[in-house]
Amino acid sequence: MALILMATSLSAQEARRTISNPVPVYPDVAKRIHLVGVVKMTVVVAPDGHIKETRVIGGHPLLVSSVEETLKNWKYVPASSESTVQLEFNFRP
Repeated sequence: MALILMATSLSAQEARRTISNPVPVYPDVAKRIHLVGVVKMTVVVAPDGHIKETRVIGGHPLLVSSVEETLKNWKYVPASSESTVQLEFNFRP
């Protein structure tokens, strides 16, 4: 399975680097039905580096739930203010 991650900063600030960014699990059900796709998310990162808010832009619900669960364990480098980042996860067997 290949999982490609792309991150784009949506603010004028310097891009926030991640300290911890585990890869989402490709759900077994998705594998069995040969589900491939892209999940796009917008996340708001708090000054302390934790993800404060997530918004789904698009993606299959099976894949979105895996991404949302994984994002709970992501952490960014602390900064002086919030930042908004757009993330894209590509699920392919």
